[in-house]
Amino acid sequence: MVAICSGNYYDSGYFMMKRAFFALFLIIICTVGGNAQTFVDLNEGQKHGIIETPPGGKGEMTFESETHDFDTLEFGGNGTYDFKFKNTGTEPVIITDAKASCGCTVPTYPKDVPVKPGETQIIKVTYNTKRSGMFTKTVTINSNSKDPIKILTIKGYVRAKVTEPTFPTNGVKTDGFVPFEKH
Repeated sequence: MVAICSGNYYDSGYFMMKRAFFALFLIIICTVGGNAQTFVDLNEGQKHGIIETPPGGKGEMTFESETHDFDTLEFGGNGTYDFKFKNTGTEPVIITDAKASCGCTVPTYPKDVPVKPGETQIIKVTYNTKRSGMFTKTVTINSNSKDPIKILTIKGYVRAKVTEPTFPTNGVKTDGFVPFEKH
């Protein structure tokens, strides 16, 4: 309660400082908000050669299947699947990137290698089966094809790791036979 008892509250330095901070806060909010609303005309940039046109050529990746269900896998088993595709377009297809939805899935693909029209290639997707339970993972493929983004999906179930029960032996190795003793 600074300066309330001694004169007018609105003439106090406390009130003036509050007004200054509020004004500064409004200026910052308006500046940040105004910059977030910047409009970019993509057509204007293309006229001047500033913005590259997105991929979307006449090559076309046609997959035999875009989803693979492993069903049930053993813990540590083979979690690899080859997605086969054919270039059914009239120009070469170049895959520029393939990203998995998480680190437990790894795609292997012909990077920056032109896939000629009529040619077949594979994208190998490997899931780490040292994680038990249900899984559904995706791999996003970027290319210069007619549909520049394709999403491949793998799913399945990995059984829990089988462990043999251990019994304390106190360092004594036996054949499992324990003689009956009278007391």
